[in-house]
Amino acid sequence: MKKNNIVFYFSDQQRWDTVNETVTPNLMKLAEDGTLFENNFTCQPVCGPARSCLQSGLYASRTGCHWNGVALPRRIVPLARYFNNAGYQTAYIGKWHLGSDRYPGIGVHCGKTAVPKDRQGEYQYWRAADCLEFTSHGYDGYVFDGDGRQIDFKGYRADCINDFALEFLETREKDKPFFLFISQLEPHHQNDHKTIEGYRETVDRFKEYPIPDDLAFLKGNYKEEYPDYLSAVNRLDYNVGRLVDKLKDLGLYEDTIIIYTSDHGAHFKTRNAEYKRSCHESATHTPLIIKGGGFENGRVEKRLSSLIDLPPTLLSMAGIDIPDAYDGIDLTAQIDDPAGKRDCVFMQISESQCGRAIRTDRFKYAVRDLSPSGNLHHNSRVYFEAYLYDLEKDPNEKQNLIKDSGYATERQKLKAMLLEQMTKAGEKKPIILPAITARKK
Repeated sequence: MKKNNIVFYFSDQQRWDTVNETVTPNLMKLAEDGTLFENNFTCQPVCGPARSCLQSGLYASRTGCHWNGVALPRRIVPLARYFNNAGYQTAYIGKWHLGSDRYPGIGVHCGKTAVPKDRQGEYQYWRAADCLEFTSHGYDGYVFDGDGRQIDFKGYRADCINDFALEFLETREKDKPFFLFISQLEPHHQNDHKTIEGYRETVDRFKEYPIPDDLAFLKGNYKEEYPDYLSAVNRLDYNVGRLVDKLKDLGLYEDTIIIYTSDHGAHFKTRNAEYKRSCHESATHTPLIIKGGGFENGRVEKRLSSLIDLPPTLLSMAGIDIPDAYDGIDLTAQIDDPAGKRDCVFMQISESQCGRAIRTDRFKYAVRDLSPSGNLHHNSRVYFEAYLYDLEKDPNEKQNLIKDSGYATERQKLKAMLLEQMTKAGEKKPIILPAITARKK
């Protein structure tokens, strides 16, 4: 039986509501051939931990990749190994973020240097940098090949990363199916410039684009950054179109499954001091489109899905047995099963806080410990209730109901649900206490 090729196209820090006819016409065309998931969420709203979940099939509580700057442990069987063993040629292009140790001077730190061979997740073809935002800017930069040789590029970064993917399609081993992972940095902000760097020719086009309702009532930097942000997303879309055209030119499109998603969203400094690391919809709700593998005919899927579901789904699509240890749900097994859906998605929040959250069809419920920073520890024995939003009545999360007595019964149900998810993810069952109420003077 002929195996499908698989392309996984990964953006960085992209909100779910940027996928539409105006900003992403090529993605909408892809969705017409596949399935658009309207309620997809990350399981970890920060770059490195989210990537660890994808490459391991496990929550960060199992891998130890709780923070940026934690390399994927050698004890973890990486995703690429399963594809290698199944006869696929595997390729990784773009941002990796799983090669460095957290603290410079201790172990390996490859933010601006090549990722060592034994930290490349066993991908056979490699055109990547551990921290692409350290080796490049919106325009110009470099990546490395699998042997550590630097490859410079000139031009808009998203275009150049896409060019490496097109080069792979031209030069791949023609007698093997392929698993191609393309990890773009856009529309992530450029760390050293402290700004988002859109495609210069199109930024002005988005200056009058409406600010999303979940941002507009809060203070943040969205007015300054949103045009560049949308321009960057629009350029990603252009490159998806180029990739699809190349697949069609090579006669590969019909036999290639394409998955498009992002590691997390962006709240533009409205919910904390930066862009993510929050349980709110703006930071956790992400786009997901799957074309092929049973996901066809322009379907719109409203059931909940999670980033953690994509590793088992990928293996299933390739006819590879899913490891029993995997934490996610195989989405292919639910295509025609209306009863087979999640009650909630589970999120582990780190760095900005030590927190946990679930999102059901109607509610968002989140807890955190008392530490002012999640950089001190990655889990806790005691959490306090932090947020409860009724998303049916309040989709923009304006009113925190965590102390509202009218939701006491619902809060207890959600608490039990969250505890179940935490223990399923390998965490010890903690104590969750009511939200702290300020003393009256």
